[in-house]
Amino acid sequence: MKTRLLAPENVCLQVIDVQKSLMAKIHEAEKVSATVELMIRCAGILGIPVLANTQYKKGLGPYVDNVAALVAEVPQFDKVEFNALANGETAAFIDGLPDSIRTIVLVGVETHICIYQTAMGLLGKGKEVWIVSDGVSSRNVSDHREGLARLQTAGVAIGSAEMLIYELLGKAGTPDFKKILPYIIARNE
Repeated sequence: MKTRLLAPENVCLQVIDVQKSLMAKIHEAEKVSATVELMIRCAGILGIPVLANTQYKKGLGPYVDNVAALVAEVPQFDKVEFNALANGETAAFIDGLPDSIRTIVLVGVETHICIYQTAMGLLGKGKEVWIVSDGVSSRNVSDHREGLARLQTAGVAIGSAEMLIYELLGKAGTPDFKKILPYIIARNE
């Protein structure tokens, strides 16, 4: 079990399948979408690389509006694979990350399918994985819970967005902390 705290220079954020047609059926979709938005904003402030995947965009459509606007300028790879790492473009992006990026943070849907299989693919590539527990979900609560339990058994770190953000920040009073704090406050109101 790893005991070191994460730092922004060691992390990449991967957004999985936050598409309108999928999100319409997801448990607590608004909460998940808001958390994904928060994580993308924080990644931008902290200089963390971001990539986005869609699942068969031709059939399932675009991302939800609040997230689509934020990933417009990041690498986006459409896939038909449930494990995003089985997609050649996604795998090439992950392989091309600097060696210092050891942890991939996952947000999106569905916990027990694409999040689970992508996490397993990342572990297979020697990456560490952090699942943002309030930034992932499934259509059914039981599938979501079972997906998280299976991921934890596999050695994946699981924690809330706020837990991760404060770990990445490390301390209060910095310029980055002051930029991120309004988003955290707004989320908790």
